[in-house]
Amino acid sequence: MASNASKTSKGKSQEQIIAGFQELRQQQRMLASKISEIEMDMKEHELVAETLKEVDANRKCYRMVGGVLVERTVSDVLPALINNKEQMAKLIESFKKKLEAKGADINKYRETHDVKIRGEESRETTDQQKESKPGGVLVANDS
Repeated sequence: MASNASKTSKGKSQEQIIAGFQELRQQQRMLASKISEIEMDMKEHELVAETLKEVDANRKCYRMVGGVLVERTVSDVLPALINNKEQMAKLIESFKKKLEAKGADINKYRETHDVKIRGEESRETTDQQKESKPGGVLVANDS
């Protein structure tokens, strides 16, 4: 990379460009982490709902609401669990769309500011070298 004093055509220094790129990547990581967390919660809801479907509807069960353990019946809790699971699925889809948009933003930023990631260039050149090498089998001539 060039010296710190160099400026791009848009007036941003190299450090500002790198900081902007790092910020975009951090936002992308946070979205991916949140998706993963919600997916785990959704699986827990699914597991509990499957278990409660086999239980008598009038049986007592306990549910955590805002940090408080509340006594309810299965018939009260099961519809709420299913509704929460559906809402989580919608939220995951929304976050996935945001994640894709953030990826597109990162790619656009990289193209605009010509950002290269260390190790990426060497990986591309080795892939190109592998493609250009002949993959034939050597056979001895019996003549």
